[in-house]
Amino acid sequence: MTASVLVLASTGTAWGLYRDVTAGIVTTDVVRGDASDGAQNILLVGVDSRTDTRGNPLPDEVLRQLHAGPDTGVLNSDTIIVLHMPDGGGAAAAFSIPRDTYVDIPGYRTDKINAAYPAVTALTAQQLVKEGGRSRQEIDALSRQAGRQALVKAVEQLTGLSIDHYAEINLLGFANLTQAIGGVEVCLRAPTSDPLSGANFAAGRQTISGVDALAFVRQRHGLPQGDLSRVRRQQVFLAAVANKILSAGTLTDPARLSALIGVAQESLVIDSGWDLLAFAQQAANLAGGRLEFTTIPTEGTETIEVGSVVKVDRSKVREFVDRLVEDQERKAEEAVKATPPPPPPGPLTIIPSRYVVDVRNGSSMPGLATSVVNRMRDLGFIRGTTGNTEPTEKSVVLYTGADRKAAEEVAEQLGYIAVEASDRTVAGHLLVVIGADFDRSVIPQPADAAPDTTTPAPNAPITADGVPCID
Repeated sequence: MTASVLVLASTGTAWGLYRDVTAGIVTTDVVRGDASDGAQNILLVGVDSRTDTRGNPLPDEVLRQLHAGPDTGVLNSDTIIVLHMPDGGGAAAAFSIPRDTYVDIPGYRTDKINAAYPAVTALTAQQLVKEGGRSRQEIDALSRQAGRQALVKAVEQLTGLSIDHYAEINLLGFANLTQAIGGVEVCLRAPTSDPLSGANFAAGRQTISGVDALAFVRQRHGLPQGDLSRVRRQQVFLAAVANKILSAGTLTDPARLSALIGVAQESLVIDSGWDLLAFAQQAANLAGGRLEFTTIPTEGTETIEVGSVVKVDRSKVREFVDRLVEDQERKAEEAVKATPPPPPPGPLTIIPSRYVVDVRNGSSMPGLATSVVNRMRDLGFIRGTTGNTEPTEKSVVLYTGADRKAAEEVAEQLGYIAVEASDRTVAGHLLVVIGADFDRSVIPQPADAAPDTTTPAPNAPITADGVPCID
């Protein structure tokens, strides 16, 4: 879903390819088009559909592999995410709306938000059949368009945002998408098994794709918070997919790129007014921590005549959305003003084994002296002593005599911190003093490091950076 949109945007960097990719995409006229202020709000919908994007039934064998369950005739929108892209691009924010959120649905009634699409689709189809004069294909297309419009309006009414673009992907498309990129890594705090979704996973880090990926994001039974836990799974997984597509060379691999385009053409529905070339310029920088996922505030659950619903206070939801948008706009403005990041450190041109590196920690972050000295050892330097020193604002590498070149290369490896001649050290020794400004992210984590098994706070952002362990 999110990833499919990013695929299309990122591969549409030249008009010829853009035309070829979009030629096979199903479009729908459900929104007004591009926002006038440059910012964009995109509604991303995952549908529990037993048909393809043109309404053709999926083969029974495929449905069994997807653990789709019996066909109830109801087209549920089980994944609902709004992606906010600030004017000028940069960091983006996405927030999930749980499928059981109890809201007013324009043209229908107060119900779970995932009822908007199927209910209005069914009501519209009944009315069109009654009027007569249209083919089955026309009725299907027009009724689905009305269902999508109802979902868009319900989201707008709940959040206070105007939706500028719409993207929808079905079950088969999601499974095929993850296979096309070679799967992504996730992490679970405990083993889990759910025959209804087909989920059967061990604890810890693991790479999943295809039907396993679909089961991962569909499971809600046996999880601590039910559907809210499922929302977190969707966020973690989609963040990982977006990061892999945009930062792991996926778009430069001809075979994978071809597979991604095929998935998009087979399984994606987008609004007819979307200029994907313009969106590509914004989507290109969403790798790493520049895409955050969170969830709207909720007020607990309640069982009523329509079943178990997630209660929300619309005023609190709108306040949350307003803060989120304002924060992302501020970050975008700060990014424009910020100094470009320094280039990554290059290879060492000195013989590191000729130098001893000692480290003193003058920051408030514990354990940094050990991390830094170990990093220097990994680069070939001789591991020196570590310890703490008085609080220091600026990080620096101290050297003496003819050791300036070595000090500069150590400083480069540690985020281009300052270097300074000093009588606090002797020839052949370099003294790294860590200050409050030190960026600990410049120290790579070992590939076999144990994952963080702390469950994120209920509404803490999930970013497209790292592999957080969840339920």
